[in-house]
Amino acid sequence: MSRSSKIVHDPTAASDNKLVVAISSRALFDLGDSHALFEQEGLDAYRNFQIEHEEEILQPGVAFPLVQKLLGLNKLAGDVPPVEVILLSRNSGDTGLRIFNSIQHYELEISRAAFTSGAPTSDYIAPFKADLFLSANAEDVARALKAGVAAATILPSTAPPRASEQLRIAFDGDAVIFGDEGERVSREEGLEAFHRNETKLAEQPLSVGPFRGFLTAVHRLQAAFPAENSPIRTALVTARSAPAHKRVILTLRRWGVRIDEALFLGGRDKGPFLDAFGADIFFDDSPANVESARKHVATGHVPHGVSNP
Repeated sequence: MSRSSKIVHDPTAASDNKLVVAISSRALFDLGDSHALFEQEGLDAYRNFQIEHEEEILQPGVAFPLVQKLLGLNKLAGDVPPVEVILLSRNSGDTGLRIFNSIQHYELEISRAAFTSGAPTSDYIAPFKADLFLSANAEDVARALKAGVAAATILPSTAPPRASEQLRIAFDGDAVIFGDEGERVSREEGLEAFHRNETKLAEQPLSVGPFRGFLTAVHRLQAAFPAENSPIRTALVTARSAPAHKRVILTLRRWGVRIDEALFLGGRDKGPFLDAFGADIFFDDSPANVESARKHVATGHVPHGVSNP
């Protein structure tokens, strides 16, 4: 799309204590047909199509159920909403009118947005103070990660929405919550060397990965609710197994971060376990893992670390 004007809508200042999630229009809604039209016939055809159909409500996208549950947490809070969702879109303000019409139709409490007319949206993540960025555009995700923001590419998925009202978020460990040093040892020297290294360094905390800050923000939100009746549940779903589990547990303890469930799968296919957990979203750096996971749950690929040269 054209890289001309950028429209930023920001009616009020955001609270620093909120969990702020920035999401692209293609992750929130199903824009597959119109995006294909843009790629095949260009900007003018896309613009005309969106204007002609701006009163037609868009169907929910892969991340729509996640956004509904995130915003639903605000109904359980006090005077200050603990979650804010911001729309970042490569549409123009003109073509973005259909998107806002759909937001209003579904009664999503989304008021802040940036429409960039084809330019990268990642430039606005920092000013909006977002803790997480979800997009169908891999370029924007890569730029966000490079800027130090937790970000993931939302992949197409046929997974059904979860019936539970509880928000369930699952994370991979290495190269997502933690750094990728362990994966590098495993790839370069083998699994036995990896286990020896992790046993030797068990008391030394793992380095910080790109989703460390987002995990902390989720933990802070969890802490606002009773532990025995929390509307949020988290899981670590990792290919690690004993004895490499100890360093993970001690690191999380050192960080003071709560993970409700920890699955050490020793290389087993993650998809069925994520389905059993009932994840609303799963974040993983491995292309092979995300291909498996997206058959079962909504999945975000984190293009970070040795698995993504």
